[in-house]
Amino acid sequence: MLSPVAFELAVQDTHGLEVAARLGVDRIELCSALALGGVTPSLAFVEAAVATPGIPPVHVLIRPRPGGFTYEPPETAMIVQDVRHALLAGATGVVIGGIRTGEVDTDLVKRVLDAAGPAPVTFHRAFDTLRDPLTAAETLAALGVRRILTSAGATSVADALPALTTLVRAAEGRIEIMAGGGVDAALIPALLRTGVPAVHASAKRIVPEELTVGLGTSSPAGAGGRETTDFDVAARILAAVRAG
Repeated sequence: MLSPVAFELAVQDTHGLEVAARLGVDRIELCSALALGGVTPSLAFVEAAVATPGIPPVHVLIRPRPGGFTYEPPETAMIVQDVRHALLAGATGVVIGGIRTGEVDTDLVKRVLDAAGPAPVTFHRAFDTLRDPLTAAETLAALGVRRILTSAGATSVADALPALTTLVRAAEGRIEIMAGGGVDAALIPALLRTGVPAVHASAKRIVPEELTVGLGTSSPAGAGGRETTDFDVAARILAAVRAG
């Protein structure tokens, strides 16, 4: 009998925690600022997530800034320290990524794995910027990384289903491949046909808001909004996953 496919929900606020707990998703990726690709959440948010009744295992994104994934030594040191802090706060696992000249930053990954101890480590969509994904998957598996979050190199995983299938087959029994990037309920049947053992989605909606002053290029003055988790969207994705 095939193992059930896991659904990981990306959560960036306390409302998202409530949604995850109510739905009973399999895992959450806890982060801040998904509109920027996600960055490390505050320690208080990690503590709140872990303390939320009914919350599934909490995996914390450790990404010190937006932008690319090549980190200077002080940034790497911050990543390693944030890993320690997140796990001490009660997180189940961490989500990290780093590249060096188009390949996995093995030094960063080794330092994270050492800091994480037995806690599972996921390599995030920095993977989709690597030159040779099959070799990178082998490298990460050999290092001891538990899973890879990937869109198989495309902006949306819907545009890379054959590549995802190839990656899942190559990684089977060595490292888990989790599909993410533009995932919605309608895409789930096609994703399941690739054999992927887990899917990841943010299931976002926009909450309308208006700022009377501009707060930078991503928050101009005037009508706008912020992202939060949409219960109905997340519920539809979960139902599609569990329907198989």
